[in-house]
Amino acid sequence: MHRFLISAAHKSSGKTTISIGLAAALSSGKCGQPPRSVQPFKKGPDYIDPLWLSVAAGRPCYNLDFFLSPDSELQAEFARHGHDAEVCLVEGNKGLYDGLDLHGSNSNAALARLLDLPVILVLDARGMTRGIAPLILGYQAFDRNIRIAGVILNRLGGRRHEAKLRAVIEHYTDVPVIGAVQEDAELALVERHLGLMPANETAEAERHIAAIGERIAAQVDLDRLLAISHTDVALTAPAAQWRSNEEPVRIAIARDAAFGFYYADDLDALTAAGAQTVFFDTLHDSRLPPCDGLLIGGGFPECFLGELEANTPLRADIRRAIEAGLPTYAECGGLMYLARSIEWKGKAAAMVGVIPGDIQMHAKPVGRGYVILEPNANHPWRATETGAGSDPAAESPVLHAHEFHYSSLHGLPADTRYAYAVRRGYGIDGQHDGVMLHRLLASYTHLRATSRCDWPAKFVQHVRACLTADHKESIPCST
Repeated sequence: MHRFLISAAHKSSGKTTISIGLAAALSSGKCGQPPRSVQPFKKGPDYIDPLWLSVAAGRPCYNLDFFLSPDSELQAEFARHGHDAEVCLVEGNKGLYDGLDLHGSNSNAALARLLDLPVILVLDARGMTRGIAPLILGYQAFDRNIRIAGVILNRLGGRRHEAKLRAVIEHYTDVPVIGAVQEDAELALVERHLGLMPANETAEAERHIAAIGERIAAQVDLDRLLAISHTDVALTAPAAQWRSNEEPVRIAIARDAAFGFYYADDLDALTAAGAQTVFFDTLHDSRLPPCDGLLIGGGFPECFLGELEANTPLRADIRRAIEAGLPTYAECGGLMYLARSIEWKGKAAAMVGVIPGDIQMHAKPVGRGYVILEPNANHPWRATETGAGSDPAAESPVLHAHEFHYSSLHGLPADTRYAYAVRRGYGIDGQHDGVMLHRLLASYTHLRATSRCDWPAKFVQHVRACLTADHKESIPCST
């Protein structure tokens, strides 16, 4: 087995492109290598990079996040999804030692230490020559418990530049250079305001990923990478996860180019809780599929205003269903879609209109990063954090999650009911998040299925309870 963490000295060093290329090269078999099963992971809160990594590896990418999960859960999830893979590739976020606190307790280095992973350091080498040596030496000296097993030089200015850097690193350090990637416009991934363009929007994503894999395989020593990341210590899969044996409920999920922000483990947890998931396309489908509940996750509705507005039949069907009492959960882009309108770059388009407010896009983020929420007593399905064994008596009064939005919601009535008080973050207005009306909960916050916040199970229970209540109401009283 082979396991390693791809990190960098700072963000925007090109580690995502390198990670995608390595996943594609190793899973498809390049440079004389046999195809290997590659399990990708992404540190921290991120929807977009995992979409690309999932396509590259041919396996769902799973997120590992210190802010949302205890150490023991991160270890269990890593083993659960990686035990049957030949290669476990973890892409870090930001720089190797960057983190929320002074001690770096949630840094990439902390994750490497927790999971016993060698680090492959991607270095943006533009404009560097001899100065690269003290950079590497400093990263080694800062934490001797972190094993920097190799470096990949990125964005090189040519073969002469590469030769100088290799000579410097070989002379001053003991870290092997396992790759040297030249500056190449063909390797670029299209970006937009939230980061990379999601792979689910890019029609040629698979072709582009294959091309990246070819280029990375030609410039990174895959044999050397596999040699330094080899381990004889097998991962032991945890006990099988709990699965509901109750009658399944049908949950319709919007998944298309406009809405694609779903964590793989959240979808797994919905199924385990007894949801039969059925996907629909907000851009092309004219009606909701038959369903007992509705989920609309995040995405980029602002980039598809014309198409979403033009699909009048679906917008009307969704509004009718929610106003008739369909249990619905919407996050960020889903909230935006359910509002009256979205305005971006001087253009406004009508949306579903079930939320009596309007969305305004901004040039800079309105809410960005981790959030802490306090659910109130009116929360329709009480998404709270729980302790070991999900004992209701151990419920925490706060919820850890994240947000990332460039939009704000305006014009809500003064008597709008909210599900959360914001203790950290912004939410809808800096104080509240989670609009509640009918059986809808719509928030800017992105929840994550963890041992402390099993929101998929709570939502499925809510849908099931609504079905039971509706059934009772439909039974005439005996005389």
